[in-house]
Amino acid sequence: MRLPSLTRSIVHALAPVLVACARAAPPASAPPSAEDALARMRATYACARGVQASAKIDHVGDEGRLRADVLLYAVRPARLRMDVVSPFGATLATLTSDGSKFALSDMRDKRFFVGPASACNIARFTTVAVPGHAFVDLLRGEAPVLKHEPLAAAIVWSPRGYWVLSIGSSHEAHEEIHMAPTPEDWALPWNRQRMRILDVRVEQQGFELYHAELSDHSAAATAGPRVDPDGLSPPLAPSGPECHAEIPRKIHVEVRSPSSDVRFLYREVHWNPPLPADVFDQQLPAGMTIEPATCD
Repeated sequence: MRLPSLTRSIVHALAPVLVACARAAPPASAPPSAEDALARMRATYACARGVQASAKIDHVGDEGRLRADVLLYAVRPARLRMDVVSPFGATLATLTSDGSKFALSDMRDKRFFVGPASACNIARFTTVAVPGHAFVDLLRGEAPVLKHEPLAAAIVWSPRGYWVLSIGSSHEAHEEIHMAPTPEDWALPWNRQRMRILDVRVEQQGFELYHAELSDHSAAATAGPRVDPDGLSPPLAPSGPECHAEIPRKIHVEVRSPSSDVRFLYREVHWNPPLPADVFDQQLPAGMTIEPATCD
């Protein structure tokens, strides 16, 4: 089919622009190695001990689709709390994990599960079976990195506009990370660039364990102190230093088997929130009995 002459003119005029957009040149200053790029990522998030956020969560799985409002804490190395709240502000379910112990209270069914902080237990709430430490890193905008030897990591530039890091690990595990300097740092020397994580994929023996996409990055502020409204206790200070690192506002995590994915859309988000003593240690709610949480 022949294009109208005006349409052909527009296509021809845009062609150089489209080609240029499709093949982005790398920054003038490049990390010498994959290990140097990972070091810049870690430096970017060095101030970010943890995150507190209110978010919209959108889950799609074998059971169908679920949308909800969530309040969450995610603090390194593997501490996690998520509260699902109703439109009227009532808590419907709470997950807590201190990195070793997992608890889940379901207010609707009056059930309280306790067990190890395994990936499959955390998936009871998050719906995606990702290890706790990896999930916490992703919620903070950083890529979890497989243990590896330096020579097992390589870096190449993609003409789509980001560095591709390929990391080989033990037990035939492999990870691919996409990262790029923030736009403000593009022209800086590589050892001063802050990095954005765009994509993380982990496989083992050719089977994809999880895939995460991170987007809509922007800076977040440090949380303020937590003040006792009754004035009975002194203010609780933030859990880390002043931090203004970027964080992705959209985080999409997929798991192939069982097929499931979850999307987080951050609304309010702050770094290094004050941490009450019981925030990751959930007590047995009244009227419930403890049920062991076991899974494979």
